Amino acid sequence: MSFAARLPIVGVMGSHAADWAEYAKPLGAHLGRRGVHLLTGGGTGTMAAVAEAFCAVPGRRGVSIGILPAVPDPARGYAPMEGYPNPWVDIPIVTPLGIFHGTDDSLVTRNHVNILSADAIVALPGHVGTHNEIRLARRFAKRIVLFGPAAEFAVYESAQPYAETLAEVTAFLDAALPA
Repeated sequence: MSFAARLPIVGVMGSHAADWAEYAKPLGAHLGRRGVHLLTGGGTGTMAAVAEAFCAVPGRRGVSIGILPAVPDPARGYAPMEGYPNPWVDIPIVTPLGIFHGTDDSLVTRNHVNILSADAIVALPGHVGTHNEIRLARRFAKRIVLFGPAAEFAVYESAQPYAETLAEVTAFLDAALPA
């Protein structure tokens, strides 16, 4: 039996409230053309914007994967939280792990699944959950680049690779992903 080479998985993290479309849409289209799998949290905002653009690429090879937060459900064990998955998730992965709401990075949440499953990560502006994912990427030595307005990432100073343009993200992915 012959197996095709595994496509790399690129995780895109970002706000559930704001779509950051000026960054997310070109990034999603690039990833769709690049021939990678897209991994997001499967929700609204940035996650939906990047996945919509990814899925709009004709003939794309990769799939859109959503790591979904869930709530107990008597009939199914767990069911996705309301609003999940967005319409552009090809493969929904329902976890009993919730959404990160605090400051304790030792709590295991679905953010761990997002970070540990990705070969490379692009973080767009976000809030507490996105910042947790950035910290987890650093903790687990994952390749990550911050993408968006510099002011949104000021808290990280120069400790994290930063890209202001899609060309810079592309260069990061060229170096971070297997050839």
